Amino acid sequence: MALAVPGETASAQPAPPKLETNEADIAALSRAPAFAIGDIPAVFAYVMSQLPERVNVYPTENYYYFRFQHGGVPYGGNIRLAAIDRDKGLLHFAYGEDVTDWNLDPDERYMALGQEQGVAVERVEPLVYRVSHGGKSVTFALNDLSKVKPPADLVRADETYLGPVFDESGVRFFLVFNARLKVFHYLLDETAGPSDVFFSPLEGTPIRIGKRTGFAFYRHEGRDILIGVGERQSMLNTYYDGPFDQLPENFIEGEALREAIVAADPKMKGRIDRLGHFPDGASRYLIHPYMTYRQSPDLAVFHRCATAKRVVPAQRPACFVISEAEARRPNPQPLPFARR
Repeated sequence: MALAVPGETASAQPAPPKLETNEADIAALSRAPAFAIGDIPAVFAYVMSQLPERVNVYPTENYYYFRFQHGGVPYGGNIRLAAIDRDKGLLHFAYGEDVTDWNLDPDERYMALGQEQGVAVERVEPLVYRVSHGGKSVTFALNDLSKVKPPADLVRADETYLGPVFDESGVRFFLVFNARLKVFHYLLDETAGPSDVFFSPLEGTPIRIGKRTGFAFYRHEGRDILIGVGERQSMLNTYYDGPFDQLPENFIEGEALREAIVAADPKMKGRIDRLGHFPDGASRYLIHPYMTYRQSPDLAVFHRCATAKRVVPAQRPACFVISEAEARRPNPQPLPFARR
C-alpha cells in the first residue's frame, strides 16, 4: 500500500528515499559548534539560515518542527505561528535536547520573538506569513484545510464536527464532539489516501494498528476511531505521541470548541478562551480521549466494552474513550467500565 504524500499528486514522479549513513552521523559528532546552544537568538538565526525561502507547515497547531546536532547532542524544536498572536507580529521558538529513555526531562529553551528581538512576522495572505530576521526572509505557508469536510455519513446526528486535524505524524483526523455523551473522538480521515500501513494484531476484533505510527483504531459503524497511541512515543514526545497537540485552531468556528469543552468539563467555564487556551496563553485544554498503550493486548478492553451486553448501543461510542482520571490508573478502562 502506498502512502499519501501531502502536496504530491498521483502523477508526480516519486523521489527516491533519502539515504542516511552511520558515516555521516559520526562525522557530525566532530563538527565544531558555530553558536552557543544557550543563546536563543543565535539558535533562531541558525535555524532561519538553514531554511529555504518557502516552507510548508503541515500540523494544524502551526508548528514547524526541525532537528539538528550541536556538539554531538541531538536537539529538536519548533517555530510556531500560533493563531492567538501571529497577527500581532509574534512567533514562538522552542528547542531542547531530545527526550530519551535515559534522559526524560532534558532542558528546554523557549522565547516569544517579535519586533523587539529583530524578528518581523507579516501576514502575506490568509494562512501565509513571512518571517524576517537578520536579512533572511522565509515564507511559512500554513496548512489550508478550510475546504476539508468529512463525508456526509461520517458525522452522526448527535455529534458536532469541530474541524480537520493534521498531526505531525502525517496522519489526518476529523475532530468531533458527541453532545449526548459529552465525549470527543478523533476519526481517521481516509479521504486523502492512506498515511500508514495497518495490521490487525488482535484476531476477532476490528482493531488495527499503523506499522509506522503505532496509532490504534477501532472500526465501528464504518468509522475508524482513534483508541490508542504508543506509551513510549508519548513519553518521549515523538511525532507519534498522538493528535492532542494539533487542534484545528485555524478552522474552529465561533464558540464551538469552547462550548464542547465546557459541556464535557463544566469546571472549564470561564477559564478558557474560544480556542481552549488558559489565561497564561502557554497551555491549552487537553483533548486526549485515547489510551497510551504498551502492547497490543492492552487494546482488547475496547472490544470487550463494545461487545458487552450490558453496554446498550446508544452508549457504545463511550467505549472508545479513556477519561483523564482513568488514564492515570493501571490498566485503564473505557468510560462504561471505568472505576468510580
